[in-house]
Amino acid sequence: MMDFEATLSRLREHFDSGATRPLAARLDSLRALERWLEHNEDAVLAALHEDLGKSACEAYLTEVAMIRQELRHARKHLPKWVKPQRARTALGQMPGACRVYSEPYGVALVMSPWNYPFQLSVAPLIGALCAGNCALLKPSAYAPATSALLERMARETFAPGLVTVVQGGRQENAALLEQRFDYLFFTGSPQVGRLVMEKAAAHLTPVSLELGGKSPVIVERTADVALAARRIVWGKFLNAGQTCVAPDYVLVERRLEQSLIDALVAQIRAQHTSAPLANPDYPKIVNERHFDRLEGLMQSGVVLHGGQTDRRSLRIAPTLLTDVAWDSPVMSEEIFGPLLPILTVDSLDEAIRRIRQRPKPLALYLFTRDREAQRRVLEQVSFGGGCINDTVMHLATPYMPFGGVGESGMGRYHGKDGFDTFSHRKSVLRRGARPDVPLRYAPYGEKRLKTVRRLL
Repeated sequence: MMDFEATLSRLREHFDSGATRPLAARLDSLRALERWLEHNEDAVLAALHEDLGKSACEAYLTEVAMIRQELRHARKHLPKWVKPQRARTALGQMPGACRVYSEPYGVALVMSPWNYPFQLSVAPLIGALCAGNCALLKPSAYAPATSALLERMARETFAPGLVTVVQGGRQENAALLEQRFDYLFFTGSPQVGRLVMEKAAAHLTPVSLELGGKSPVIVERTADVALAARRIVWGKFLNAGQTCVAPDYVLVERRLEQSLIDALVAQIRAQHTSAPLANPDYPKIVNERHFDRLEGLMQSGVVLHGGQTDRRSLRIAPTLLTDVAWDSPVMSEEIFGPLLPILTVDSLDEAIRRIRQRPKPLALYLFTRDREAQRRVLEQVSFGGGCINDTVMHLATPYMPFGGVGESGMGRYHGKDGFDTFSHRKSVLRRGARPDVPLRYAPYGEKRLKTVRRLL
């Protein structure tokens, strides 16, 4: 194992030198990362195919393109982000001037998952660099090809004390969490997120937890069923369902159930062919342990469509499940695979009630043409983010924050929100020596109190 104390010492020394603070240095880091990606794009796509069986097009759309967009956006707007922000000066502070300064925390630990191993590693890293931090990046051991490529990226792009990548598994994760960092950014499961938060509490380290949960889809009675089916199938079976914001289950009003099922089956065949296990563009399950877990979850209901598996290639066909009980295993944990339970409800009220009985989801998707239905869901259901008449696409932008709420996480990033996440906002009142109003100084008295009440 790496000597983590020595590694952190090098990162702290680099940060303490002040080298990361100038705007020019931050922009140089972003440009260097952008150049590296331009020259190594094919290597990134190859690593993602090796780890998860992603096609070049899917990998580019969901990982490379998003990072390129984040980099362009950050380089354009960072000069404005770093400027101190004026704040209104309260009466009691006059004469004076108030400013809010964004300063880096110091050394940040970024722990990333295996399902989007490039995008979910580099996107928070961009936020950390924009804010002027040094970073230790710990990618997942379940995506070894991408992890090795990230280590090479750091070595070829950044100064040794600016970004360090640590490879390894649980032993390395546990050792890192015993160290004192200035900020901790974790993407993964709620179960591991609890452990991360517990370890961070020992050093009072601020954290962002990007977790998951069971993200529902509501197909309301006025929905365009054909459109809903097309976008549900795309969002659900992207990366073979191994997406934190993938539709986890569908709540459809009873009158639309059969028409939705027919449309979903048609879309699965259209998007993934009638033989998805032989489709070279269809991704694989990350490893045998997750493959076995998904095979077990498939027993929670009746397989309406799909259900084929190939252990040799670690592929599971897009699968629709019906007759699923609310307390069944497939409804008790995040699926994180290509299984889609379909449950019927009698009304939008029932759908809202069912969702509110469960932990707050990371995402929610509503298909409807009724403005009142949209208003009711947005006002009555708490969730991290989502779409109306689409799935997944709400996170594909640097202009809106992405994050969870409750058990689905805490903290936000992407664009300016990523910069803010990795920055401490420091409030400063600047005053001169004169005049010095005696009103606030002791001794006090009834007369002084009357004056203060009159003025304030």
